[in-house]
Amino acid sequence: MKDFKNLEKIYEFDVYPKRDMVLVRGKNAKVWDSNGKEYIDCVAGHGVANIGHCNDRVIEAIEKQARQLISCTGTFYNDTRALLLEKLIGIAPKNLKRAFLCNSGAESIEAAIKFARFTTRRKEFVCGMRGFHGRTMGALSATFTPEYRKDFEPIVAGFHYVPFNNFGKLAENVNDNTAGVILEPVQGEGGVNIGNREYFTEVRRLCEERKVLLILDEVQTGFCRTGKMFACNHFDLEPDIMCVAKGIAGGLPMGAVLCSDKVQAPVGKHGSTFGGNPLSCAAAIAAIDYMLENRLEEQASEKGDYFVGKLKSSLPANVREIRHLGLMVGIELKEKSTPHILKLIEKGVLTLPAGPTVLRFLPPLTISHEELDFVAEKTAQVLTANN
Repeated sequence: MKDFKNLEKIYEFDVYPKRDMVLVRGKNAKVWDSNGKEYIDCVAGHGVANIGHCNDRVIEAIEKQARQLISCTGTFYNDTRALLLEKLIGIAPKNLKRAFLCNSGAESIEAAIKFARFTTRRKEFVCGMRGFHGRTMGALSATFTPEYRKDFEPIVAGFHYVPFNNFGKLAENVNDNTAGVILEPVQGEGGVNIGNREYFTEVRRLCEERKVLLILDEVQTGFCRTGKMFACNHFDLEPDIMCVAKGIAGGLPMGAVLCSDKVQAPVGKHGSTFGGNPLSCAAAIAAIDYMLENRLEEQASEKGDYFVGKLKSSLPANVREIRHLGLMVGIELKEKSTPHILKLIEKGVLTLPAGPTVLRFLPPLTISHEELDFVAEKTAQVLTANN
């Protein structure tokens, strides 16, 4: 057998801090490495595999569409794309009427920035501290963490950062040149920080008064992850623009920007070669149908409460707080999280950080209660090992 790790080390222009394993297979909430070791996957492609790895419905849709038409540029109409657009708008907040299809979360943020500037003819944006919106230049400029930005400066001008959940500071930074306010309903990379209903109500009101577009980044929180189809549903919040990706297409690359009637389309001034390709659209239709038919938002809500209840039953002293909404779970520690992440790998559980001191769990929403029991047990063992 070839040494796959060594091949990547030789040939990949590597920008990732790698874990010492080669994942070769996945099914539902489990993945296996090249040595045959089994893991419960609470990374799930950074929250991509909401309906589980290698979901049969998605596989069938991909196989069928691959024999029909794989690529179709946006300059032509397409049957599968049309059906996805109808379905996507059908599950979105009711004020969102149209969608632009792209390939990733970062692309959706880039498009939202351009759409907001084009619509308002203004240049500036107000964003949340600890917010993360992607690594392309526009998305990076909306991202707060200085460590992500400093090596690539100058970033795009006109972005201001204010404390999350602090309406007063946000209002102070909105001016006559503000095109949009960009916020996550739950800050994922920033530590699983959950927005307040009152905060979002006030932000929505301010945006209406000042004719500023409210842009919600639901890239990680969308598609049932938080116990609702979209996290904004928890707050009865209707954004002017909503960016989605990750879980939309059952594992295939796809993103989308959903827009209200306030947003103008820059026809001929934006596009995407692969955006809205029929293969990804077919996968997304199958994935959304699966979510609806299996009531995954209800599963995520119930399983999230169940999992956190298990975790809280044996909290060690090094845990500061557990935060969660659905199956988006963060354990804030009084110490660095990475050593614990590495120990969990040894015990057959894959997790990821959310900042330096937070353990983050984003398992498939189809994970079983028995698998959640296993993850909770191993997490408690790891966190109590040195206490």
